Amino acid sequence: MTLQADHQVTVIGAGIVGICCALELSRAGYTVRVLDRAGPAEGASLGNAGVISPWSCVPQSLPGQWKHIPRWTLNPDGPVALRWRYLPHLLPWIARFLASASWSRIDRIADALFALNDDAPDLYRALVRGTGGENLIRESSYIHVFRDPRQADPASLQWRMRLARGVPLTFVTGNEVREIEPTLSGEYQAAVLIQSQARCINPGRLGKVLAQTAQKQGVVFETTEVKELIRGSDDLWQIRTADRAIRSSQLVLAGGAWSARLLAPLGIHVPLESERGYHTVFTNPGVTLNNSILDGDRKFAVSSMEVGLRCAGTAEFAGLDALPDYQRAKVIGRLAKRMLPELNTSEVSEWMGSRPATPDSLPCIGSAPGQKGLFVAFGHGHLGLTQAPMTALMMTAMISGTPCPIEPKPYRLNRF
Repeated sequence: MTLQADHQVTVIGAGIVGICCALELSRAGYTVRVLDRAGPAEGASLGNAGVISPWSCVPQSLPGQWKHIPRWTLNPDGPVALRWRYLPHLLPWIARFLASASWSRIDRIADALFALNDDAPDLYRALVRGTGGENLIRESSYIHVFRDPRQADPASLQWRMRLARGVPLTFVTGNEVREIEPTLSGEYQAAVLIQSQARCINPGRLGKVLAQTAQKQGVVFETTEVKELIRGSDDLWQIRTADRAIRSSQLVLAGGAWSARLLAPLGIHVPLESERGYHTVFTNPGVTLNNSILDGDRKFAVSSMEVGLRCAGTAEFAGLDALPDYQRAKVIGRLAKRMLPELNTSEVSEWMGSRPATPDSLPCIGSAPGQKGLFVAFGHGHLGLTQAPMTALMMTAMISGTPCPIEPKPYRLNRF
């Protein structure tokens, strides 16, 4: 078996988080190799809704939210789907998810989300400058639309949490939002505009543009499946792939929803779930949106992209290995037609990807306890696109021993 040790840092995972980590580490002077079984930006980073949301500071789990879960899961068109055979495996994660909604924790989680998301649009603009991909990042509002005006009440918890952190919000009626987005259905009676955001009009191409930039700096991308991580007696890590072993001084595990499987043999057990999301793209939509829009009731987002109108969202818990259920994508497609009555639905493509979800809505970023040279950067859930640039800056600081741009403690791996 041939062993190689020609790169100082090996990044496992070529999603947007892994790509940004490789890019920043290369800029810091490290030689970097990236391993991924599918290639750059081919997993969850390919199919997301494209929202770059510096103001997303509300945890997924909130006090009292548990009351809605049965209704969500039992409704075939609801925002959460559960394969019931998977429930026994999922129960411990659900217990942690509900526990994270305590009043003593949600403000700390919100502050940590806010810090990690801050400046994301400007960080991306800096990353794409000079690449030819500058047009991929567009200024945008993120418009949450509601059928029930009470859900757009500034006194409700999710809006209070944002307002307390200075998030620029505008509360409007449905008629006012249709002046901004004229194709919206009349069934929406209220909306909240989250301003000073951005959107990416092709997340997959963004990842590939940044990967190409990294390659020009000397980063090597290799398509292979990582099977095992072994700490060698020579103070190097050995990465076993399907056909050989690679040695590296330091590792960054950015394998998304698959990361926990590589950590478990090392005795590190992380409550990480695959929160599977679906999208439907209408390739000849006949309508164009000026902003990203979230249906606040059905929990799916819609955005105009290079490839057409992408409608993405919902959450399915079935495990990493279950086959896709494209009925979930068809549900999103039907709901999008209700949202946008003039939408042309004749040309459609569907997709499924696995989000890496922690029970407290925060990613795991930092060193792995008791494993010198192993760092982690996974668990970003719905916010991987937004959080990738800051995660990369943090990872580079940790590996190089320089001050971290934000306080790293909330994201530590051993917090569970």
